[in-house]
Amino acid sequence: MQQTTNKKTPQLKFLLIAAVAVSVTLVFTITPWNIVPTQVTEDVAVIAVADYGCVGESSSGRSVVVPNCDADVGDIVSATFYIPAGEVNGYLEELERRQNPMVDAWDRNVRGISFSP
Repeated sequence: MQQTTNKKTPQLKFLLIAAVAVSVTLVFTITPWNIVPTQVTEDVAVIAVADYGCVGESSSGRSVVVPNCDADVGDIVSATFYIPAGEVNGYLEELERRQNPMVDAWDRNVRGISFSP
């Protein structure tokens, strides 16, 4: 007499492999290292003086607050601040270029109002 056995599929093992595959895919797709802030120290030009310190403008156009600052408007002071890593390493520009391949530098710089026929 022949005996048959029913084998269960390894559902837990399959679920674990699928979860690992999805998490690895998400890590390499989302790239959290481009979102995490990076500390930057640079010289900024003071554009305003307030009670809490000086407000300066960085080379990337960011407003930076320098606490306990006794400089005047127009002076150059050293400031330490955080910016997203994607702005430093060029990730955001590359992402924009890939999403809009037909938009070139000239199109981005066009300003004004126009009428369409």
